[in-house]
Amino acid sequence: MLRTALIAGLLAASAAPAMAETAPAAAAAPAAAAGYSTADTSIGDLIDDPAAKAVLEKHMPGFSTNPQIDMARGMTFKQIQSFAPDMIKDEMLAKLDADLSKLPAKK
Repeated sequence: MLRTALIAGLLAASAAPAMAETAPAAAAAPAAAAGYSTADTSIGDLIDDPAAKAVLEKHMPGFSTNPQIDMARGMTFKQIQSFAPDMIKDEMLAKLDADLSKLPAKK
């Protein structure tokens, strides 16, 4: 319960600008096997890559610098969506995936 509340707080602090977007998202291009995705890449891995972090900040300003981010580092966006489906919508994940699929994974 505490984890859910903290994740919801983390998302609330950064999702407001992204939620304000009302234009429908174009279908995300499938990510390359070695690329990043909101379903398969941990938030920590995204934040640790400067290019991926820039994508997160573009869509969710302040997300990567939120003091509670450590709680979500081991999870994917798709996983935290179940904690806050009203804040992490499929349209936002599609936008993130579209931009993330353009980046090579650094592993």
